[in-house]
Amino acid sequence: MDDFGTGYSSLTYLKRMPVQHLKIDKQFIHDLLVNEEDTRIANTIIDLGKSLNLTVVAEGVETAEQEYYLAQRGCKLAQGYYFSKPLKPHDFEVFVAGFHNKIVENNV
Repeated sequence: MDDFGTGYSSLTYLKRMPVQHLKIDKQFIHDLLVNEEDTRIANTIIDLGKSLNLTVVAEGVETAEQEYYLAQRGCKLAQGYYFSKPLKPHDFEVFVAGFHNKIVENNV
C-alpha cells in the first residue's frame, strides 16, 4: 500500500485487500530523527507492518542516518535519493550491474 498514513489509506484496507507491503510516505521520512512526531509515526507504521507480517518500505530516504535508523528499526527496504536519483533505462541497467558486482565482491 503506497503512501501509507496519508490521504485515503485506511486500516480497513489491510483487512480487505491482499496487501503485502506498506510504504511509509516520504513526508514522514523527510524529517525523520529531526521531528519527534514524524519519527513516532514512522516507527508506528514499521511496528504495524511487522505485527501483520508485511514488508515495510520507506519512501524518500535521503541520508545515511535515515537509512541506518530505519534498518535498525526493522525497515529493510527503502528508496530515495540516498541510493540514486531517477535514472534513464540504460543508466539504471549500469547502476544495477554495479550494485550486483559490489554484492559479489563483498561476499567473496
